[in-house]
Amino acid sequence: MKFTVDQHALADAVNWVSRSLSTRPIMTALLGIVINAEKGEVFLSGSDLETSSKAHFKADVLTPGKVLVPGRLLAEISRSLPNKTVTVELEGSRVLVNAGSAKFTLPTLSLNDYPTLPELPATTGVINSDLFAQAVAQVAIAAGRDDSLPTLTGVHIEINQDTVTLAATDRYRLAVREVQWQATQPNFETTALLRARTFAEAAKSLTGTKNVSISLAPSISNDRLAGFIAESKSMTSRMLDGTFPPYRHLLPQEVTTTAVIEVAPFLDSVHRVALVTDKTVPLRLSFTSNSVELEAGAGEEAQATEAVEILLTGEPITIAFNPTFLADGLQAVGTPFVQISFTGSNKPAILTGKTEKDGGLVENYRYLLMPMRYAS
Repeated sequence: MKFTVDQHALADAVNWVSRSLSTRPIMTALLGIVINAEKGEVFLSGSDLETSSKAHFKADVLTPGKVLVPGRLLAEISRSLPNKTVTVELEGSRVLVNAGSAKFTLPTLSLNDYPTLPELPATTGVINSDLFAQAVAQVAIAAGRDDSLPTLTGVHIEINQDTVTLAATDRYRLAVREVQWQATQPNFETTALLRARTFAEAAKSLTGTKNVSISLAPSISNDRLAGFIAESKSMTSRMLDGTFPPYRHLLPQEVTTTAVIEVAPFLDSVHRVALVTDKTVPLRLSFTSNSVELEAGAGEEAQATEAVEILLTGEPITIAFNPTFLADGLQAVGTPFVQISFTGSNKPAILTGKTEKDGGLVENYRYLLMPMRYAS
């Protein structure tokens, strides 16, 4: 095997594929990236058996061939190479990587032990890559981090023809985003549960391409796979087992108080006042006719207060939130203004975006936040 390729093309493909490598694989072969050089093109693949990634790029293939090399080492080398033409060549049991005066020699791993990777399911729909990345990021932020509760570490995907609804929760907050996409199968409806971390990384990495094709295996399929493909990159991931908790009833339909706030100054205030506390200690918020007072700390501990101008409709209210979760929600709405809707000081609040202070709500994203108890 021998080929030459532009350094950027090699590094981009290797970085994508290396995302699916495990740090503690169940077999040595899974530490590797498969390089398959064919006529005019090179194909790369990597997997941890849960997630598999593939990429391909144009190259001047002098000698076709296939080899398995240590993946993370190849990724580090590819990134560090000078911006020159790279030559990759198999010599005996070693792979030589040269670019300019930089020369590396990599060992090879046994290709015979490498598993057959799953194929992408049939395409379910297509969505703009930037819109896809934004929507996934807005929701994944609310997913749980506790692997002992795997269902809560996922993003729930519900497809109803041309509408995709994404949802995630860690029991203390809930994020829901609706997006429109171009379904490729008429009257298609299904649900899926994907690891939030994998889902978010894939979506973010596929930005810059025009569209992302999404493939979801039907619920009757034995192999519960989801796939993403954009131009020269693709990924398949096994869906999580379990049932995502019903969440729609948690979104309040009737509110007693709403507060409209400019996000940037409010977020700055949350960060400042939260300096005297941590995420286990609540940030107290007192909403009155034209301002919200933020307060943290009590007694002999460090304390901080600050006020921010608001537009209040309804009765004044005092409530407390986890400051980290509140800041996450303010950043996730992605609009200059936010409306916080309340039904009571001991009930969840809903954050919704507004592009203008007096404008309408951006209804496609809602971030529900549970209140915390605080010592009065």
